[in-house]
Amino acid sequence: MKGLMKWALALTGLVAAACGLSAQETVLTISPKYVQGSYSELGENGDTIYRVVLMPLTVYPELKFKDKKEEEFYWRTVRDVKKALPYAKLITRTLTETYEYIETLPDTKTREKHLHEMEGAVFQQYKPALKKFTKGQAKVLCKLIQRETNQSSYDILKAFLGSFRASFWQTFGKMFGVSLKTKYEPDKNREDAIMERICVAVEQGTL
Repeated sequence: MKGLMKWALALTGLVAAACGLSAQETVLTISPKYVQGSYSELGENGDTIYRVVLMPLTVYPELKFKDKKEEEFYWRTVRDVKKALPYAKLITRTLTETYEYIETLPDTKTREKHLHEMEGAVFQQYKPALKKFTKGQAKVLCKLIQRETNQSSYDILKAFLGSFRASFWQTFGKMFGVSLKTKYEPDKNREDAIMERICVAVEQGTL
């Protein structure tokens, strides 16, 4: 495996050079988890050629901040994304599993009963952790839930719990300055674009 990692590092160095990164920068960000697999084959001259398959790696150009305020926003968002992203993914997985399960239930009454029980269980499960979120981190979480599900938190609640209860939670959230209808638009909003860049880096393990 060590030999294969040397090959992976060498190959990554070539990729990095093409992207304008130094070898030192590459070594600092490469991780064994980026190696998807490896295999060997015979070349034309009978030599053994080792090939390492790497995971896709997104490389962004250097981020230039418009001012000190935007730089502070960046590092604050790094902190908030690292805290909120795991919960966004966990919530998305829970929603997917719940949807798949209720599809197996025989009627609407049984489904509504299960969703009501699930709402209470989820609230109790996540309440201790979410109580420690700041208002800014709660806003980031809502955006990241939309990133993972392609739906706003409000639309998800409406689909599962109905319009009345979704409106209740929306009103409740706005009392604390958090809108469940918040949009995540990295293609239109610069702050969301920075957040997306951070998310990708965190997912890749390069930040």
